Amino acid sequence: QVQLVESGGGWVQPGGSLRLSCAASGSIFVISSMGWYRQAPGKERELAAHMTVANTTNYAASVKGRFTISRGNARGTMYLQMNNLKPEDTAVYYCHAETWGRTPTNYWGQGTQVTVSS
Repeated sequence: QVQLVESGGGWVQPGGSLRLSCAASGSIFVISSMGWYRQAPGKERELAAHMTVANTTNYAASVKGRFTISRGNARGTMYLQMNNLKPEDTAVYYCHAETWGRTPTNYWGQGTQVTVSS
């Protein structure tokens, strides 16, 4: 089992920055990749950024150049630096982890609210 806890959400004005943190605990050695998804009101959950254990990254087109996903020094720690935030970035952001194996298991954090408005 893997537990994921996010922190760092909040309110920010357009053009501002926030950094989200995710701390994984439990059987973190089974994690093959981690990422951040987001879900805006009335919309489906979508991928924002993703990183494999080999440090391969992938970003949604809407956040590329503004968001940066990175790994912390502590194993199982991940960050999402969000710059030049826009109102359309407003959403609940979820930390996600996927395990190795033929049938990977997906784990989710509880989510953290990010609100961008003036």
